[in-house]
Formats: sequence, C-alpha cells, structure tokens
Amino acid sequence: MKISIPKENREGETRIAASPEVVKKFTSMGFDVTVESGAGLNSGFTDKIFEDVGAKIAPNTKDTLKDADIVFKIQRLLTSKDKIDEISMCKKDVMVISHMSALSAKDDIDEYAKASITTFAMDLMPRISRAQSMDVLSSQSNLSGYQAVIKGANNFNSAFPMMMTAAGTVAPAKVFIMGVGVAGLQAIATAKRMGAIVTAYDVRAATKEQVESLGGKFLIVDEEAMKEAETSGGYAKEMTEDYKKKEQEVIKNHIKDQDIVITTALIPGRPAPKLVSKEMVNSMRTGSVIVDLAVETGGNCELAERNQVVDADGVKIVGYDNLPGELPKDASTLFAKNLLNFLSPHVNSETKSLELDWEDETVKNTLVTKDGAIVNEIVKGVS
Repeated sequence: MKISIPKENREGETRIAASPEVVKKFTSMGFDVTVESGAGLNSGFTDKIFEDVGAKIAPNTKDTLKDADIVFKIQRLLTSKDKIDEISMCKKDVMVISHMSALSAKDDIDEYAKASITTFAMDLMPRISRAQSMDVLSSQSNLSGYQAVIKGANNFNSAFPMMMTAAGTVAPAKVFIMGVGVAGLQAIATAKRMGAIVTAYDVRAATKEQVESLGGKFLIVDEEAMKEAETSGGYAKEMTEDYKKKEQEVIKNHIKDQDIVITTALIPGRPAPKLVSKEMVNSMRTGSVIVDLAVETGGNCELAERNQVVDADGVKIVGYDNLPGELPKDASTLFAKNLLNFLSPHVNSETKSLELDWEDETVKNTLVTKDGAIVNEIVKGVS
C-alpha cells in the first residue's frame, strides 16, 4: 500500500504530517511512502532526510496524491472552493487521515462523501486510555499552551519572575489561565517555571487538584454547579445562564489585577464561550496582555480578532489560530507519532497490509465518510 504525505497547502500551515522516524517505521512495515518535495522544510526535514529513511519524493501535490491509498495530512483536504482542489487529485476510496475540524466543516465533509473519499478525523479520537497516544488534540494543545505563555511574555512590558536588585524589587507577573485542559495545564506549568504567580479557572471542579499540583491557585465560582460541568468524554459542558452570571462576576473581580490572561476554553462543535468582555478588558492595567487560544471558533475574548494583535487602550489581545504551527518541528513529530500509533495496531505484520478493525473504538469514532456517505453519528448530528 502507498502512503502519501503532501505539502500543506492551507494558508499559514507550516507543519507536515510525517517525520523521518515515522516514515522509517512505515517503510519497515512494508508500505511505500511518498513525500512531496519541500513539504518538511519548515519543520527542518529536507527531502534527502526523507529519502534516507526510504521515502520517495514527488515533485508536486498532484503527483503525490494521484496513486495514494492512504494520505496523511495535518489539515483536511482542500476542496473545489479553495485555491487548490486536492479532492480532484485523489483517486476514489482513498483513505485520508487528518485533523478535519469535523464538527464545524460541514460543506467540506459533504464534498468528501460525494467524492467517495474515506476520511478519518483525528480530532474525534475518543478520550479513552489506550487512545491517548493517538490524540492529536492533546499533542498539539500541549504546544499551544506553552507557546501562549511565550507570546504573552513577548508582548508584556515587564519581566515574569520576581527580581531582587540593588535598585529595587521587580514584582512577579500575575498570570490567569482560563480553561484547564491540556493547553491550560501546560500554560500553568510554563508560567510557573518562568516565575509568575498563577491562578486558573475551569468550570470542571475536577481540574482544581490538577491546577494546585502545578503550583497554581484555583478560582472557584460555584463548587456544586462545577461538579456537573463535565461530559463523559472529559470536555466542558455548556453551563446555565445563572452560572454564567456568577462566573462573569467572579472573573470580573479577579481579572482587573492580572498582568497576563490566557484563555483556552472550547466546546466541541460550538462557538467558543465568551469569557472576557469588553468591560473586563477595559478594567485591566495598561501593558496587560490577553492571549486567546479560542479565536478559531470565535474567541473567548469579546475583542479578539483572528491572527491579529489588537491594542485595546493599552491592553494587547493576541489572537493567533495556529500556535503549534509556530513550533513546526515538534508539532509535526508529535502529530506523525499520533498517526503511527493510530494505524500500527491494524497492520498485519505477516502480509504487510492494513487490515482495519471497523468496530475498534478508535476507528469507529474517527471514521467520518465512507462509500459515498457521512457515516459518523456525531458528525451527522451537527450537519
């Protein structure tokens, strides 16, 4: 079988869905691997590096995709409405594995089904123990949380740690993390390592212990309501209007004294909850920074703009939608390992062929389109 890894043609995407280590593993399993020329340069992977581990190099996207049985991508396939129509370059029933934004990209998913492309959305990986090594949301969010703190520090007009000098004392920065998922936890850990005083908030009460274990202080709104705020899959639920009013009041009183605020709150398949209002932004000190990691789905901050740094009367609001892409070598390496861990259990070592168990939870939950139809019940429910 032939695995193909094209260059990412979506604007702003710097990652590649492969690494030399993972390509070597797949070639040793008996797969033919083709990588588009130049696809790995942003990640520090040259064509020669891929050739040295057994890959063939194709000159362009069309030649990379045309004979592929399996396609690895970071972002979902581009369609006829995009600048490059990647669907038209693929053969019927090709298997495409990527981050698909499956709960919000209805039009694209309809096109995949019509083209009889079999697609797997790695962003729908179930949150079960054995799937942790396949979870692209976790691997990429980890980098986002780290990079969010770096972005905050770069836009902040003071130092992070306390500094005792002969000329006086520099106070430590106060950092507030909103949303304690993978990105939030990494942001807490990074900010603490840099010497900041860290507080954090999440609607899920279960995250309190995690925050405190990293040296942060947990901000409580309504402890009883928070106990019911988590889905069986580990995500935050949409909260009641009464809770939201309490939440806004507590955050409003806390945020005015913070130097850096990092927001990470997401609800799968829905717009990001608005946690930071214009009024809250106006209450913050000049020189403060907000880093909004939810801008791709509308943002947690009312004033955030996608891929912009907004200056709101001296408060900077940083809203970049692909922070893992700013660390492309690590992001690509982790993503590629997620794909390897997803497929390798289904490779027959004797026949060197892929034999998917369609009833396996990791396969069934991530399968979106097959045989000309949308087959994923969750995706059909939001379509």
